[in-house]
Formats: sequence, structure tokens, C-alpha cells
Amino acid sequence: MRRLVLLAFFALAACDVPAPASQVQPRPQSAPAQLSDQDARNRASIAARQFVAVVQTVEPVAERECRQRAPAANCDFQIVVDDRPGMPPNAFQTVDRTGRPILAFNLALIASVDNADELAFVMGHEAAHHVLGHLGRTQQNAAVGAVILSGLVALGGGDATVVQSAEEIGASLGARTYSKDFELEADQLGTIITARAGYNPIRGAQFFNRIPDPGNRFLGTHPPNAARMDIVRRTAAGL
Repeated sequence: MRRLVLLAFFALAACDVPAPASQVQPRPQSAPAQLSDQDARNRASIAARQFVAVVQTVEPVAERECRQRAPAANCDFQIVVDDRPGMPPNAFQTVDRTGRPILAFNLALIASVDNADELAFVMGHEAAHHVLGHLGRTQQNAAVGAVILSGLVALGGGDATVVQSAEEIGASLGARTYSKDFELEADQLGTIITARAGYNPIRGAQFFNRIPDPGNRFLGTHPPNAARMDIVRRTAAGL
């Protein structure tokens, strides 16, 4: 493990370019029984040990894949934890001011996984976004969308306020253009990273079964869960 850093939200937000979050929602539960303080501490201790173990095994594999596939990239992954209480489960990839890749997880996600395979798959997926250069490609698509839409509105005689609004909308549309493809690409490479780290990617991808299915919405940010499970199975079968 390169480094395990406990950060509050303001440290994460200080990154120059935040990546689109790969958000997950808490799974529905039916009035869970109140845990005793000791039970809660035990569960937290197990989740913390599991997280550290997964970081220690997945991070070196992700770094090796990064150096092989993207030799010009910064492959020194830093793992950070957002310790704000009461947040929905979330993990995402971004970079710091120096371009060092950051894989961020919050406490709710660390506690929500059913097993180490799920946590390893999420970590491999987020690392894959960096290896494949998705953050930079998303920024480029957003810039193109902003220029095109704002330019068309300006040609049509829109005033400065309307042009600015069009620029923001164009950036949002541009960023979403290939986001589904990026997610499937990250699922594919994430499967490889997970398997090479010694975890079961198919079991890990069962995490998808507990998050809302986005379906195949036009300009949606994520592909249908069935498509994601399919690419995980096909990639794992080919290893």
C-alpha cells in the first residue's frame, strides 16, 4: 500500500478537477435492529481491516497495469477516505494538483459492501478510469460541447446570458456523450485488475444488483446494470 490517508471533504474538494462521481445508493433495508455499541464497533473494525487488506493487494496490481498500459501516466495511486458521517455510499477517481491519481471512498461505501470481492471490484473499476484516461477525455468532450452549443446560440443572436447558459448546457451534454462507454471500459479493465489481485470479479460485480438500475437512458451517465454484468462475465471468462 502506497499510502492510506484519512481526509475530510474539504481536502477532496481541493483537487483541481473533480471527476464525475460513480455514485451508489444505500440498499433498501427493513427496519434493522438497533446494534449495540460493541456490535457497531466490531463491524466497523472488520470493515476497516477489510478495506486496508484490499488496498494492500489491489493498489500494486492497479499500479502495474497502469505502468504497462499507460507508461506516460502518473501511476502512483493515492487512496483516500472521506470520513464525513451520514453520506450515501460513494467512490470516485480524480487527480490532485500535481496530477497524482486519487481513488476516493467514503465510509458509507466501505461499510456497505458484502465482501472483499465487491470492494476490490469497486477499487479496480475506479483505478481503471485513470489508466484509461477517462477524466481527460471527459474534460475534452465537455469543452467541445460547450464551444459548439454556445457558438450556435451566439450565431443565432443570443445575448451574453443566454450564451453562457448554453455553454454550461453544452459542457454537460459533452461530458455525458461517451460516459456509458467509459463505464463499460472501466468495468472491463476493473475485472482484470480485480482478478489479478486475487479476488473474484464476478462475485464483486454483484454490487450492481444492489444499486438502482439506470436503464438505457439517452444521455444517461451509466449503462444498464445488465450490460455491466455481461461485460464482467465475458472479460472474466477470457482471463
